[in-house]
Amino acid sequence: MSASIEIDNVTKRYGALTVLEDISLSIGAGEFLVFLGPSGCGKSTLLRMIAGLEDVTAGTISVAGQRVDTLPPGKRGVAMVFQSYALYPHMTVKQNMSFGLENIGMAKGEIESRVLAAAETLEIGHLLDRKPQKLSGGQRQRVAIGRAIVKEPKAFLFDEPLSNLDAALRGRTRLELAQLHHRLGSTMIFVTHDQVEAMTLADRIVIMNERKIEQIGTPMDVYQRPTSKFVASFIGSPAMNFLPVTSWTPGGASLAVTTAGLGRVETGFEVPEGSNPEGATLGIRAEDITVITGDAGIPLTAEVVERLGDRSLVYGVLNDGSKLVVEADGRSLIKAGDRVMVSADPHSFHLFGADGRAYRREAD
Repeated sequence: MSASIEIDNVTKRYGALTVLEDISLSIGAGEFLVFLGPSGCGKSTLLRMIAGLEDVTAGTISVAGQRVDTLPPGKRGVAMVFQSYALYPHMTVKQNMSFGLENIGMAKGEIESRVLAAAETLEIGHLLDRKPQKLSGGQRQRVAIGRAIVKEPKAFLFDEPLSNLDAALRGRTRLELAQLHHRLGSTMIFVTHDQVEAMTLADRIVIMNERKIEQIGTPMDVYQRPTSKFVASFIGSPAMNFLPVTSWTPGGASLAVTTAGLGRVETGFEVPEGSNPEGATLGIRAEDITVITGDAGIPLTAEVVERLGDRSLVYGVLNDGSKLVVEADGRSLIKAGDRVMVSADPHSFHLFGADGRAYRREAD
């Protein structure tokens, strides 16, 4: 069972403090949508508003075509999984999963059927008679998800559910969530500040910043075509390199951009007539910069080399003092203090105006 969700012009205020402003968003039935952004951007508040745990100051929220922002949480047809598993310590796994259904007076046979089906889906059937203190963190999170599954909701809401797990377990549970979505086909909304979780799980990512939505798109859309400098810096590890633009020369479909570090480069960007390069920034990802042999490239002095096995990241400085991160082969012998030559493909550049918004290429 899955349902579409419509968020129309939603605003949230606490007194004079506005935490979300005029948010509109359509979520498709069966879609896995991720709210991604830094702490304080409003992503968890928006999720809690959908769940009914926070009131809507203005705007409407609808689930499966029915307006729900005026309904209590239990009547909205959604189930929430929290960061803290919120399991009852004195109850067994089976009792934790069935408790909510018992409270609404569901028949025992139906409860039993739903609990067993959810346990099979999550591969926790052998844990049904254990209590939470006898479970690992990953097992507790599965129980929390199972408690949501038995409600057969129209949508699942996940509020940073992997944050309390160690790195290895977080990776495994992330894959299990992706598989669960594939099996259930349910609408899922997932809140995180972790871009790896977002890129792994999402059909689409909603990137939030300062009370608003910055960009909505598939994982590769937001990575390859960021609409703002904020998105470009937030998505990707290491963060995108940014070099201040000193001047540019429009020329038909080609814009010649000059930075102190790279000099003059021809690009395919379009800028409106009369646009001013003051405050503009050229962006380049580390993997789009290549270490080359010979003397034809741009000189870079390595300051730190981070060896990651399959690749190395070279943190260096250009002749003008600008910092640049370059990706090299994992077997690279570059070390701190070495002077290397690098080159960058102009087709991989990103250009941002003084307002932080991205200029588009002619091909985009």
